[in-house]
Amino acid sequence: MLHAAVAAGVVFVLSLGLVWIGYLVHVWRTAARSPVAPPEPMTVLVFGRRLVRDAPEKDYLQRLSRTLALMRSQATERVLLLGGRSEGSLISEAEAGRAWLAGHEWPPGILVQMEQASVDSLENLRHARSLLQEDGPVTTALPPVALVTSRYHLARCQLLARRLGFRSVPVAAEPTLKLDRRYVVRLLAESGYLMWIDIGLRWAALIGQRRITARVS
Repeated sequence: MLHAAVAAGVVFVLSLGLVWIGYLVHVWRTAARSPVAPPEPMTVLVFGRRLVRDAPEKDYLQRLSRTLALMRSQATERVLLLGGRSEGSLISEAEAGRAWLAGHEWPPGILVQMEQASVDSLENLRHARSLLQEDGPVTTALPPVALVTSRYHLARCQLLARRLGFRSVPVAAEPTLKLDRRYVVRLLAESGYLMWIDIGLRWAALIGQRRITARVS
């Protein structure tokens, strides 16, 4: 992804940082405006997060709590917990999430699956797509999905999901967007990630770098 990083850096410099501010506004708006439930029952994809002593930390707990609320309100019949093993952890993020949900008694009749091979958001979605297609040919249409994650993370997940062919709706883990120092840092970092991914992919398509575009397709 060196081409992507260079392209994003050049655009940032030439625009005097204005392009990055545009991405920041988009990340903030997505974080502020995303709902806490999908408009109709959907398959739910829950993004994991690095574990602390083999247990979910604060952000991941909020994502799991939101997922449990969706399960109890009959907003989903199928949940995919996404996330492989964090460095130093004995279990995967998905496994830790399933254990937490099991301890809070999710309603009967809901299928809960785990994707335990991924190390980042892109791999989360690629592997989730494979799981959703495994009962049929690759050309099978994907079901609409609700992306459950922290508000600061929603814009990046939505971009990647759409690039991978999902019909997706962002669903926020937190009830509202509350800005504090930690959260502002998260939003700033996410805007940089989003700029790097989006501009890098556009540049790769322009110069015919199929190896890069194939990773997000």
